[in-house]
Amino acid sequence: MQKINDIRNLISGKTEVEALHVLAETFPGKVVFSTSLGYEDQVITHLIYSNNLAVKIFTLETGRLFKETSDLITETHLFYKKEIEIFYPEQSTIEKLVSEKGLYSFYDSVENRKECCHIRKVESLKRALTGNEIWITGIRAEQSGVRKEMPQVEWDETNQIIKFHPILSWSFEEVKNFINLHKIPYNPLHDKGYMSIGCEPCTRAIKPGEDFRAGRWWWENSSAKECGLHENKK
Repeated sequence: MQKINDIRNLISGKTEVEALHVLAETFPGKVVFSTSLGYEDQVITHLIYSNNLAVKIFTLETGRLFKETSDLITETHLFYKKEIEIFYPEQSTIEKLVSEKGLYSFYDSVENRKECCHIRKVESLKRALTGNEIWITGIRAEQSGVRKEMPQVEWDETNQIIKFHPILSWSFEEVKNFINLHKIPYNPLHDKGYMSIGCEPCTRAIKPGEDFRAGRWWWENSSAKECGLHENKK
């Protein structure tokens, strides 16, 4: 796709902040960043807010977040004096799911879990991305085998949008050092072994030696677990 190649050339050799600035200028009002308030996303939020970049930031409130995650939304707002837009799932769809299958249907099968993720996350994401042209994410290559194969700039066929992963090549140590250097607020659950933090019923702390995302949907036997937000169907 020519547009992808043009963007790659446009940001080639630039720092993360420079690349974000160029994209924001090239696609005014059409660049958004989705944050789940994890380590990586707090880094990108800092890059955007501290440099006053014209990039909109949103998060998905699934109704099942940890209190620590919800508290961090407020803390981040107070730290930067800027607001993160919050998208909620459709209440009627949630009510139908819970009425028909109960509060914890996602434990029963992979299909049920993906259905819950779709309702609570994917549908909200589609609304948040509508009308935009560039989707910024906090994905890092070392987070999982699937993500190691991702290019820094790619076309997301599912959402019909260009994705840019500014810190794709960063190591976990680089992320932590950046957080500490700039005294950026972060989720205290990270200090308790929660590396990838999603909904509370679906996330646990990882054990020594476990994969970065082993704490997500831990009851499933799969090495490539995703919620559907970054499943790019070609």
